Amino acid sequence: MCARIISFIALIALVSCSSASSGTVTPAEVTKVVMPTPTTTVATKVATPTPTLAEGSLVEVNFASKSLGGTLDYAVYLPAGYETSRLRYPVIYLLHGRGDNFASWARVKSILDELIATNKIPPTIAVLPDAPSSKRGNYFVDSEYTNADMPGARVETAFVRELIPQVDAAYRTLTDRAGRAVGGYSMGGYGALRYALAYPEIFSAAIVLSPAVYVPLPPADSSTREFGAFGRGEMLFVDEIYQAKNYPALLKGFTAKNLQLRLFIAVGDDEYKNPKPEDAVHDIDFESHLLFNRVTRVPNISAELRVLDGGHGWDVWKPAFREGALYIFRYMRPPE
Repeated sequence: MCARIISFIALIALVSCSSASSGTVTPAEVTKVVMPTPTTTVATKVATPTPTLAEGSLVEVNFASKSLGGTLDYAVYLPAGYETSRLRYPVIYLLHGRGDNFASWARVKSILDELIATNKIPPTIAVLPDAPSSKRGNYFVDSEYTNADMPGARVETAFVRELIPQVDAAYRTLTDRAGRAVGGYSMGGYGALRYALAYPEIFSAAIVLSPAVYVPLPPADSSTREFGAFGRGEMLFVDEIYQAKNYPALLKGFTAKNLQLRLFIAVGDDEYKNPKPEDAVHDIDFESHLLFNRVTRVPNISAELRVLDGGHGWDVWKPAFREGALYIFRYMRPPE
């Protein structure tokens, strides 16, 4: 395993926009100073020191993955004070969207810094895995697509059987489900939802943002069909594979494990509108409402739904992540 410290500024340069600042201080107080002459007063501004939030660090790491037959890259957010502490910390895994990479999640570093520094969430580790296979359209599943131009990969197996144990061995993490969560946006929202339902023994909570989930199947022109994530052999997309991996098929197995799950679901009110009237039910805002409606009827799932002003982008995902973190960390194990 090799690691190198990435400055926040350098990592943010990889993505399309910068993180918002962590906040502003209140205006300086104005104090009246009375001079020797009783009739004379002078208003003097007293400078107020600007509070500085303790910042966490981002570390880029990679290791050889047997499941992928290559290198698995990821970044780790370590909270301020990690290096001098002996505590073990909760962990949240954050999955990126189709076409993006792990650096996309660097936008939430300032949010984590602020929430931790103000004691709104406990200090936590965040893991940002990269998923480049299938032209970054792998949906974080094991693909059976074998076309030589875009072969699928065992992304889910690498995540569950290799990445999580590697992180637990390399960093001081809480290694039980009560100290572990998963989150994602768009394609990563699909992955986060799938992992939370398929592996409740590993995850106790999930933040699911604008999830690219379609029931029973994606529209004919959906990019979900294009990259072989749900294919087999030379077939790019197989209906039965998609349905077997999608969340409705996971609910029975989840229920049988009798474990509590907290879900925070958020979506924008200006998500992409499918042009065909018959596909309106597959608009992501509609599907997100359907998801919420279904999971709230499942024993042991407690879910929240938020509809934010914005589209399929960070104008929604940043504030939604902030609120989602406030929600799920209320129920997770704190550092110990």
